[in-house]
Amino acid sequence: MTNYTLQASREWWSQRWLELLDSYRFKKRLERGRNYARQGNVLSIDFEGAKVLARVQGSEAEPYKVSLSLDTFTEEQWGYIIETMSQKAIFAAKLLAGEMPQNIEEVFTANGLSLFPFTLADVHSQCSCPDRANPCKHIAAVYYQLGDRFSEDPFVLFQLRGRTKEQIISDLRQLRRANIEFSEVETPEYKQPASQNQYTNLEDFWQYKQSLEPSLVVIAPSTGETVLDVLGAIPLAREQESLATFTVADVVMKYLHALYKDASEKAVLSAMK
Repeated sequence: MTNYTLQASREWWSQRWLELLDSYRFKKRLERGRNYARQGNVLSIDFEGAKVLARVQGSEAEPYKVSLSLDTFTEEQWGYIIETMSQKAIFAAKLLAGEMPQNIEEVFTANGLSLFPFTLADVHSQCSCPDRANPCKHIAAVYYQLGDRFSEDPFVLFQLRGRTKEQIISDLRQLRRANIEFSEVETPEYKQPASQNQYTNLEDFWQYKQSLEPSLVVIAPSTGETVLDVLGAIPLAREQESLATFTVADVVMKYLHALYKDASEKAVLSAMK
């Protein structure tokens, strides 16, 4: 695969990480690091908290030790981040599916933070090799290898900032549970008075026999939008090939739309009388 094909096949969050390397001016050193990564010279990558510890085989018999880390966020900052995430269910849903939401950075920028480092200077790295340049080819190899690791597990990015996958999911669930309990307290379930009978006769459902103040009554035709439009398609399964172009849900929705339209017209006519 060409470099372009490899880059195009990566998820966007992995590409953002590798863009840091592209901004580095010493391209030859990066190229050697890329070759090290492809040739399997990165023997291991482990996490010690938020720090990456790697072993890279160089020209010597003993592998070099590489460490890499980012500035982690405080407990308070992560609290704001999780709260912002919980406000949009799409973030939690995509992350639980192993996918990084396209606009996940909005969660961090809304709290004055950045998930990705701005430059290589924001990445703290060390290598036991004698090369004083940073990044050396061994560190660069770990950079590239981490890009692949991000593709497999986007939560690694969060771990570099101080939160593991398990912690984020647990915090999101706990906050969601607290919000539901608070909502139930604020808006208790409505219970119909015992003296008021529920409707059991469909013919009487649309009837209202109490008198109305004429000056307060305004009769207007339907705007065309019904509760069906608000709820969306009914989640019914597709049947045999004979319904290849129309699902059962399409047929049911079309029929219900006709019923609602007819009922609306009759209601207006009855009211006008």
